[in-house]
Amino acid sequence: MAPDKYTAFIKKKATQLGFEYCGIARAQPLEEDARRLETWLNKGFHGSMKYMENLFDLRVDPGKLVPGARSVITLLMNYFPSQQPSQSSPRVSRYAYGKDYHEVIREKLNVLIFEMRSMIGDLNGRGFVDSAPVLERSWAQRSGMGWVGKNGNLINKQSGSYFFIATLIVDVDLIYDDPFAKDFCGTCRKCIDACPTEAILNDKVIDGSKCISYFTIELKDLLIPQEMKGKFQDWIFGCDICQEVCPWNRFSQPTREPEFKAIPEILEFSIGDWEALTEESFRRIFRHSPLKRAKLAGIKRNLNFIRQDSDENTTEHKGDINDK
Repeated sequence: MAPDKYTAFIKKKATQLGFEYCGIARAQPLEEDARRLETWLNKGFHGSMKYMENLFDLRVDPGKLVPGARSVITLLMNYFPSQQPSQSSPRVSRYAYGKDYHEVIREKLNVLIFEMRSMIGDLNGRGFVDSAPVLERSWAQRSGMGWVGKNGNLINKQSGSYFFIATLIVDVDLIYDDPFAKDFCGTCRKCIDACPTEAILNDKVIDGSKCISYFTIELKDLLIPQEMKGKFQDWIFGCDICQEVCPWNRFSQPTREPEFKAIPEILEFSIGDWEALTEESFRRIFRHSPLKRAKLAGIKRNLNFIRQDSDENTTEHKGDINDK
């Protein structure tokens, strides 16, 4: 069967599985991305995330992940929630409201590969969702899905940036989409100006070691650096500030994936509720949640950090009143 028939079949199945977008690019080394990644690592922007230094060759060459790779299929799945937390709740990044996306998307990728083998025959392919050193945003741009914004997120002109990106590398020739050539950020600086830790630099470079998501998820130290005090704005797991201010996210629509429905506690818990949480309750409530990555100890460390700011602000406010 011709590549165009295979391509149409794959895109139809991707839609049936709940992916909003499916694009395909020719598998080839990402030479420009390799130079950019090397510079980023040399500047130490990955902080303590030493795993990002590993498997460099695999990150920039799909043929090293799947021998004989011919095509890179990129899939986007919307996670924008229909519900918002109460104003008194500590903040959790929207991607973590529901079930762990690794579990949800991995299952869908396995189904897609099975369907492709049923249709095409024997093929060598692997699916990835944050499970291997793949430069997902670069492949998404090469597949025509959007551009990489100043905040480092892939932005789709029709739907914004609240998407998970999955990648499927196969040794089959397909019909390739045109790369997305234009950058629609223009002169906008909303994400740069809004970032409280100044993690977003010019030229679409992110200092990951300054990002709130880095401190609240990746950093394993017992203490968060004191120079970050007053900058977390109640975020205890991840951060969405740069996406919240992005004008393109006015087009975001609630996800249709039921597995991403918000866990009630994430929407309702106060700081006191989080602080009273036991290990047993944490494991029960968040056993399928991305929050388990930070563990309860990490969540409570983050809570304590933002609680200090809250207590100090309350003290200062009382002092002002007494002075009057």
